[in-house]
This record gives sequence, structure tokens and C-alpha cells, in this order.
Amino acid sequence: MKMTKAFMILFTCAFISCGNKEAGQTVSTAEAQQTKTTSSTPDFQADSAYFYVEKQVSFGPRVPNSAAHKACANYLAGELKRFGAKLYEQEMILTAYDGTRLEARNIIGAYNPENRKRILLFAHWDSRPFADHDPDPQNHRTPIDGADDGGSGVGVLLEVARQIQLKDPGIGVDIIFFDAEDYGVPEFETRYVPNSWCLGSQFWGKNPHIPNYKADFGILLDMVGAKNATFYKELTSVKYAAPIVEKVWSTARNLGYGKYFINAEGGAITDDHEFVIKGRNIPCIDIINYDPENRTRFGHYWHTQNDTMENIDPATLKAVGQTVLEVIYNY
Repeated sequence: MKMTKAFMILFTCAFISCGNKEAGQTVSTAEAQQTKTTSSTPDFQADSAYFYVEKQVSFGPRVPNSAAHKACANYLAGELKRFGAKLYEQEMILTAYDGTRLEARNIIGAYNPENRKRILLFAHWDSRPFADHDPDPQNHRTPIDGADDGGSGVGVLLEVARQIQLKDPGIGVDIIFFDAEDYGVPEFETRYVPNSWCLGSQFWGKNPHIPNYKADFGILLDMVGAKNATFYKELTSVKYAAPIVEKVWSTARNLGYGKYFINAEGGAITDDHEFVIKGRNIPCIDIINYDPENRTRFGHYWHTQNDTMENIDPATLKAVGQTVLEVIYNY
């Protein structure tokens, strides 16, 4: 999700290094009304997902070692448990690029844990401690709200969890909220520190919550809530999980969400999915907002003080969430 995390943009053959709402309401957009799911698939409630994003933001920036971080972690764990998941938590001390010791927490919910046919869904829940792309240099060392960058993926997955509780998909589903994804080297640092991003997923890849954990495939949600977001086929996903990319993108098109899920390749990015692939040999894809017209290739608010709820659109949450549910319930 980060340009500084080796986001590579595909230009021909060249690569360049990526009002309050209440849960349970439905979105009354024309596109949502026109969506046709199979009879086995629940209806993703976008306003519920919006509420879960808003709730996370209400704690304040979710930066490791902060009170907001601890409070949000307790909330997320409580919601997964409330939605019927078998809860696992990994509490660990991770080392940031500058030597800071981070009190981190991976939060995991398992559905049908005995079923060997499994799908892994994941997102990061921490927020960036630095607004290092903010137009005002005085904000560069200020943490961000992370409404889209972190909050949106978690919000979608909480609504997925709620739907799974209401209707058993008949397969195993694991939902992981990875911590310390966004504590990578900031732009104002001149030194290079390898593997400074995605610390929570790096830890989990080497130390899964279940010994020898396996899933058939995984789907990462990263920055999936912005208005008119566009999700191109991320190149690491294509390299390691091309059939899953095609499954998800074709599902989205069949549901009428082709304007979001673009049938073209974008860039390759170091994100949590890379460390799940490397650590557990699970084919994974990354659904991530990619803007080829923007200098950073992400939203204009990315890593700035403007990553707030004003950018979150229920219609985008609906497109992503309904697509993920359709994949789960028809697997």
C-alpha cells in the first residue's frame, strides 16, 4: 500500500518502484440495487461496514504503543468473538526501522476451524504514525486517521464476519487483522532499512496461530473504501495467484462492479500478502486502490492528514464486500 514499499508501476515493459450510520442498514445506491448475487450469497450491508470503519477512526490514530491502539485492538477482538469466530491473538514485541520496540497484536478469527477447505481474508488494522506525504511539512511526523489506509479493509472484513455468523458458508474462513504494517521507513528518513513494512504479517508468516497453517488461497484488502476507487490486477498477485485474481475480478464484473475492478494490470507492491506467500506458501492476492493518474499511484489523501472518513464511500465498500462474499459462498 506504500510507494516506499517498492510499488512498481507497469509502463509497457518498465517497472517503477505501489453523518453517523448504524450497523445493519443497507445502501440505497442504484448500483447496489442492481447487483445480482447467487441465491446462496448473503447481501453485504455497506452501511454496517461504514460504521465499523468509523468506529475504528473514533479511537484516534491506531499507532502501536498508543492508548488508541490498545482500545481499538480490544474492540476488534471483541467484534470477531461477538460474530462467532474462534478467537486467536498474537501479542508480540516488534522492532521498527528506528529501533523502537512496538507492542503489537495480530487479531485472528476462525470459522469452521476443523474444515480443511479454507479461505484466508486479511487486512492491516494499524494506522501510519507519519503523515510523510502531507503537503504541509509540519505534519510529516504526525500520525494519520487511516480511514481508508487500514480502516476500510478491516471494516469490510468485520461485515463479512457478521454475515458468516448469520449464514454458514460451509467452508473454513479465517480473518486476520495484521498489526504494524504501516510503520515503515518514512520519506523524511534518508537511510534504507529492508523489510521495515508489514511487521505483523512477517511475524505471522514465521509463527502462524496454528502450527503448519494452510489455506487454499488468501485475499488481502488494502485501501478499499474510497469513492470511485479502481482496483487493478496487482503484479505480485498475478505472479503467485493468477487463477484467484481472475476468479475475483470476473466475479466482480459479473456482479456489475467492473468500474471498480479494472481488467488490466497495475503495479507490484510489497504488502502483507507478500509475507503470507513467502512465509506460508499460500497463493494470495491484493485488492488495493491504484490511481495511475496520481504521482504516488494512490489516493490524493494517502499518508496525509486527509485520510479521513470524508473519503469513505459505502458504494465502494459494497463493491468489494459483495465480491468477497460471492467468492466465499460459491467456492
